[in-house]
Amino acid sequence: MNARDDAMAEAEAFATIIPPGFVIGAATAAFQVEGGVHDGGRELSVWDEFTHQSGRILGGANADVAADHFHRVGEDVALMADLGIDSYRFSFGWPRLQPGGSGSLNREGIAFYDRLLDELLAAGISPMATLFHWDTPVELRGSWLNRDTAGRFGDYAYQVGEVFGDRVDRWVTINEPATVMLNGYALGIHAPGTTLLFDAVPAGHHQLLGHGLAVQALRAASVRGEIGVTNVHSPVSAATSTDEDEAYAALFDIVHNRMFGDATLLGRYPTIPEEFAVALRPLVEVSPEDLAIIHQPLDFYGLNYYFPTRIAAGTGSSSSPDGEAPALSALPFHLEPWPEFARTGFGWPNAPEFLGVALAELASRYGEALPPVYITEGGVSLPDTVLLDADTGVARIADSARIDYLSAHLESALSATAPGGAASAVDLRGYYVWSLLDNFEWAAGYSQRFGLVHVNFTTLDRTPKQSFGWLRRVLEARS
Repeated sequence: MNARDDAMAEAEAFATIIPPGFVIGAATAAFQVEGGVHDGGRELSVWDEFTHQSGRILGGANADVAADHFHRVGEDVALMADLGIDSYRFSFGWPRLQPGGSGSLNREGIAFYDRLLDELLAAGISPMATLFHWDTPVELRGSWLNRDTAGRFGDYAYQVGEVFGDRVDRWVTINEPATVMLNGYALGIHAPGTTLLFDAVPAGHHQLLGHGLAVQALRAASVRGEIGVTNVHSPVSAATSTDEDEAYAALFDIVHNRMFGDATLLGRYPTIPEEFAVALRPLVEVSPEDLAIIHQPLDFYGLNYYFPTRIAAGTGSSSSPDGEAPALSALPFHLEPWPEFARTGFGWPNAPEFLGVALAELASRYGEALPPVYITEGGVSLPDTVLLDADTGVARIADSARIDYLSAHLESALSATAPGGAASAVDLRGYYVWSLLDNFEWAAGYSQRFGLVHVNFTTLDRTPKQSFGWLRRVLEARS
């Protein structure tokens, strides 16, 4: 048996652990793949503005073209069909569908997503659509610091639901509000680039309010699909057992995990320790009316998992897991490394066992309030090895480490949620690989490749990687 036969046999063996009906998908986000920023009536988002500011993006990159999905949607759906995924998670571009963030929807934007949805359904691929994946229209000044943006988002959600509600199987209202609040408003790594530290908390609350209004709007529009939200969860550990480390680990758990999960699933914010009550005043003084709007019944809960977090008291490095963040030096705590784990291309710890921990935390914290769960993002950035066939000159992309990553994380999730597992109470319904395509990776520009499909960002040619072939074989071999 040769190496190729070995790989195929391993894929077939792995397929046996996937339960019947378990959804395997791939994910992207509009700003990261579409390009065509001035095409089809699209206007600018805060990320367009941010990427064209000097020094914001590694290498001075921008997403004006990105992976050019806007012009190559047919080619990309054909790749998905060849891969054999059950579902595709994408996001509607708010500035493409509703330029300026108000008024009626843009016809050319509707036509683009009409084509995408129709081609997905024709290929037998179930659409999961995210309403907001970070691309706030630039005209909404103040963005999520402005409470009015939540209302605008609800209006937008209603119109999108009216137009596309007959063809979307699952709706995600907002993707990772914690990342938007922390990286965009607190630390300045992401758009809009403010460094407000704890004064960024209102941006998180307003996103949650927008989520609740969007759920109400989608139901008012009578969409046929299920409705949920996606939060990123990072299991948090104290670096030591000292009171200070434990206190700051609990604080980070609140602002990264608990305020978003508790508000959406329990209808309340977590209890704030007295020493942090001033810093987190918006969570202490929140109105019951706001919490009632946020706490909408959900059909599913989306979990994004990438790595665990270790917290220690005291100032530390200015580097966050997502890039340089000088504002971190103003905080009374810092992130400690995980030397026991290998690191991804981003420098993140490769810790699949902590995906099981994240699921177990959801089960223990939310119990019967937790609806069925989809892992809506899981994936890894790694340097790909481009090999040329000596006879044909055809490129082959070797990324066996990505195969190892995906198989280990998927196995961790399925083991944790199996009978007798630490998260056996979780009804885990699916896993979406981040990402279908190499894309514009926010502040890291084009330096980090997450894709199952390699994109040459000069020619825009697509080349399926070794991991693409592995996943296709797994999907073919399922019972």
